[in-house]
Amino acid sequence: MSGILIYCEKEAARNAFAVEKFRKELGVELQYEDYRGGADYVINRTNDYRVAEYFEARGVRVFNPSSLTRLANDKQLCYDFMEQNGIEIMPTRYAGAPAVKKPVNGHGGNGVVMLETPEKFEKGFVYQKPCTDLGKDVRVWVIGGEIITAILRESKTDFRSNFCLGGAATPYSLSEDETALVKKIISLVEADYVGIDFVFNNGHIVFNEIEDTVGARTVYAKTDIDIIKLYCDYIKNG
Repeated sequence: MSGILIYCEKEAARNAFAVEKFRKELGVELQYEDYRGGADYVINRTNDYRVAEYFEARGVRVFNPSSLTRLANDKQLCYDFMEQNGIEIMPTRYAGAPAVKKPVNGHGGNGVVMLETPEKFEKGFVYQKPCTDLGKDVRVWVIGGEIITAILRESKTDFRSNFCLGGAATPYSLSEDETALVKKIISLVEADYVGIDFVFNNGHIVFNEIEDTVGARTVYAKTDIDIIKLYCDYIKNG
């Protein structure tokens, strides 16, 4: 089986370790925005659901599917979907203050700001009520519907807890209720390899977002899990 790994060029350079892991484990061909057909499967690492749609229309299996990529990369769409399916979120379209303002298609905490006074809603942004426990979240890595690991991320200097922004990270053991919540979310979406992020509100976890092209730096830094190899094994068996 021949495979194609698709990144935008800038992200491929930033994720050179992952690119080489995919190449070593699967022998995939790296392509950028000028992608083309001729493969049995595609690993889409662009955050662009149209890439997946292009190949799906040609009968090619895409990891992750376009439905997941579209949902995960539109925060308002994702919040609305989760809320409609009984998953607790921090309220959005929030006109009060303070409020978290985040780009609807943002990643890694980039462009996320805390508003101290209300402002008129701007297109392309989510306005959300802040959680009570700022600077703290949990990311859960999932492959093929199976929970692989969870890591707590905390920052003492920023309300954003992202590891890439300097937050501390430690392995986290999900409680029975937290595991049940993750499994409920997994049951709602068609996904191959994702991260599911939760913030803490009054001491319990609340859904925050799904990471489609989820990174693995924290997993490799804080655990002995070779998570990209696990993903590659899943692809081989799929």
